[in-house]
Amino acid sequence: MEWILALSVMLGSVIVLIMLGLPVVMAFMTANLIGAIVFFGGEIGIIQMIRNLRPSVASYSMAPIPLFVLMGEIMLQTGMAKRSIEAIDKLISRVPGRLSVVAVLGGTSFAALSGSSVANAAIVGRTLLPEMRALGYSNALSIGPATAVGGIAVLIPPSALAVILGSLAKISINELLISGIIPGIMMMIAFLAYIMIRCSLNPSLAPMEPESERVPFRERVGPVLRNVLPLMLIFLAVVVAILGGFATPTEAAAIGVLASFLAAVAYRCLTLANFFAAFMESLKFSAMILFIICCSGTFSQILAFTGATSALTRAVIEGSNLTPFAIVVMMLAMLIVLGFFMESASIIMLTVPIFFPILNAIQVDILWFGLMMMVALEIGLCTPPFGILLFVIQGVLDGKVSMGTIYKAVFPFIGLQILVLAIILFFPGTISWLPALLQ
Repeated sequence: MEWILALSVMLGSVIVLIMLGLPVVMAFMTANLIGAIVFFGGEIGIIQMIRNLRPSVASYSMAPIPLFVLMGEIMLQTGMAKRSIEAIDKLISRVPGRLSVVAVLGGTSFAALSGSSVANAAIVGRTLLPEMRALGYSNALSIGPATAVGGIAVLIPPSALAVILGSLAKISINELLISGIIPGIMMMIAFLAYIMIRCSLNPSLAPMEPESERVPFRERVGPVLRNVLPLMLIFLAVVVAILGGFATPTEAAAIGVLASFLAAVAYRCLTLANFFAAFMESLKFSAMILFIICCSGTFSQILAFTGATSALTRAVIEGSNLTPFAIVVMMLAMLIVLGFFMESASIIMLTVPIFFPILNAIQVDILWFGLMMMVALEIGLCTPPFGILLFVIQGVLDGKVSMGTIYKAVFPFIGLQILVLAIILFFPGTISWLPALLQ
């Protein structure tokens, strides 16, 4: 049973190194070095591993990652994102849980422009949480939506994570990006419905602002026309370019970057300093993501070379006596559990080499599963104890709120995310019709 040894060495090395406190990317690289020495023949194996790193990222399909990241950073560093959220804030009046609703709508809007869940949660939190807490909003309707809405950026294009998953799992990136729009909108509607129902039943959870602070309708519409609609046109340009077959994801991402740059120039908010900051942040994040992909590609090759991937596939299909649907449910449950302890890119690295050969063997629609995997990864961003968005919001609040309080506030929204995942699981048609338009 050499494949069991190979799987144990590779996965065991990663788990032990992470538990020892090594960064996840370095843990995977170290595991790859161990695998290359043990299974590829020492020094020759290390040389071969190094040669295999470049092909993992030297692909045209990887180009959207830095471009989507740069698009979002331009929005963030120039302040355009913050102004769009403030404009939505002024538009809505006398709605139950108004600022909570603004958090969801504003976060969804920025998600359609940035593709970064961390940036999304941070900008919504910084913009709205101080005011919500000053007005006496409950934690459930202030911290909860500000945290949960950050994850929508994982689903709605431009999503760098979708590009990573599509590239590694051999899923059409076009279809994966487009199909993410539907669950993103479903999440938004579920969050809004929950907020308004709870506030209608118990208005004290989200007190209304004093009448004197209400802004006339004309003054509320103007900022939306100036600061929101033009930016939404950028999102539409990216989506329509992909959906209409006019552009590849890479070309659509380039269109988004150019449009973001021109918008910043038009708004007169582009300076040399914030433009340089946008490039530097994009460079850091993109380098990290591409290094992760390099490690994942080598990890997959070692598992395939040792026969662990094919043997595990046979064991699951022939030895478990589970139906394909049960296998899918089991995999989704594993993804959610991994989300308790690991961040999204690392989960993709760990599971794609194992899951997708099995899914292909049992003839599961990998686009359907890939989208559900994205939703499961989104859930992992908010789940205790190590959901990254929980720490982002605690940082926004300067540590004045305990992690236990944040856990309780976000828990109902995790339930809504699981509900959306269940709908997609039992009713695949809810998401299949949109990517079908590409064909």
